[in-house]
Amino acid sequence: MTRVFHRHTKAVLPVAVAGDGPYLIDSTGKRYLDASGGAAVSCLGHSDADVRRAIVSQVETMAFAHTGFFTNEPMERLADMLVEAAPEGIGRVYFVSGGSEAVETALKMARQYFLEAGQPERSRIIARRQSYHGNTIGALSAGGNEWRRAQFRPILLDVPHIAPCYEYRDRRDGESAEEYGRRVADELEAEILRCGPETVAAFIAEPVVGATAGAVPPVPGYFKRIREICDKYGILLILDEVMCGMGRTGTLFACEQDGIAPDLITIAKGLGAGYQPIGALLVSEKIYQAFAQGSGFFQHGHTYMGHATACAAALAVQKAIVERDLLSNVRARGAQLRAALGERLGGLDAVGDIRGRGLFLGIELVADRATKQPFDPALRLNARIKALAMERGLMCYPMGGTIDGRLGDHVLLAPPFIIGDDHVDEIVGKLGDAIETAVAEVR
Repeated sequence: MTRVFHRHTKAVLPVAVAGDGPYLIDSTGKRYLDASGGAAVSCLGHSDADVRRAIVSQVETMAFAHTGFFTNEPMERLADMLVEAAPEGIGRVYFVSGGSEAVETALKMARQYFLEAGQPERSRIIARRQSYHGNTIGALSAGGNEWRRAQFRPILLDVPHIAPCYEYRDRRDGESAEEYGRRVADELEAEILRCGPETVAAFIAEPVVGATAGAVPPVPGYFKRIREICDKYGILLILDEVMCGMGRTGTLFACEQDGIAPDLITIAKGLGAGYQPIGALLVSEKIYQAFAQGSGFFQHGHTYMGHATACAAALAVQKAIVERDLLSNVRARGAQLRAALGERLGGLDAVGDIRGRGLFLGIELVADRATKQPFDPALRLNARIKALAMERGLMCYPMGGTIDGRLGDHVLLAPPFIIGDDHVDEIVGKLGDAIETAVAEVR
């Protein structure tokens, strides 16, 4: 019997006892290749010696000092490293303990920024359907994951949602990718005008949509148009890179590939690679200066923000990514994995789309490829795939509700940046078997 309140009260989980590179090992000695990084977290795998040494060294020196009284060296060094690598205009870093905290911080900072700037009427946030921004009330309100929102709808904030950029499902016949991107981006302008431009503080979006829709990238030009609209109406652009950032798509920040610079960027998961809980909000110098020249105080904070040990771990992770040139491996292994998935799964009628960037890939499953009809959600295809993959010693991240929160199934892959050719072969072989078996069971 367990006294732990697990995620699912009826789940019987194996006990993880050790890590070995991209593998986790349970108490029976069974090995699981982590093809999802847990939830796109473990970008260095589970046994990195340099990161472990950095954690031990920091704990032996000083584990924690509350940031209401002190700054600390690893926090300062990590902030310098992140700002130097960040998109143009980013000047400061606000550290927290995870992704939901980072998003909650971004929403509150956007609101207070306009108070500092003398525009107190700006309080509204606009977001997108089929997005996910975290589980705290503000973050869940901004998110468009209907399955996660449903039970809490009565206590959520009023956040309007526009269409996602979901080319596979929503681009019309005869419409170019650029035309489609312009059409859905222009929904933001329409919603701003509906709300009243003087009331809108920010727009939030994931550059590459993560678990809710399965690694959905934008079409060319989409985010440039979004940036234009935000600038036109004086609205802040918040990019949520909690899952897709920190190298996951092949560049340190996912938005680099879209040629834009946001006002605020949320990061977490790959920042600390799971070795310590950490997240951060990257802030434009413009926003910081509004606070510095105004009240001088952001009415917010968390006990463990800027935690010295967490920052030391994240600093070691980010150094490893740079010094080992792991982003090159992300791009190379990502292209290899995508090609291998296409070869293994591309001929299956149940595979509608294989998409993503770098080592952030999604496979959308359909009952009929020609019509894109999804499977009946009552079949729980995604849960079957997860169970069958685990039986084979493979961790992947299947989800349902891909299309609208109820319909659709996909599998998300986000393996560690350290994988090699043999790991690509193992992922494709085991996942292909799991998908084929699961589809056969429901047909």
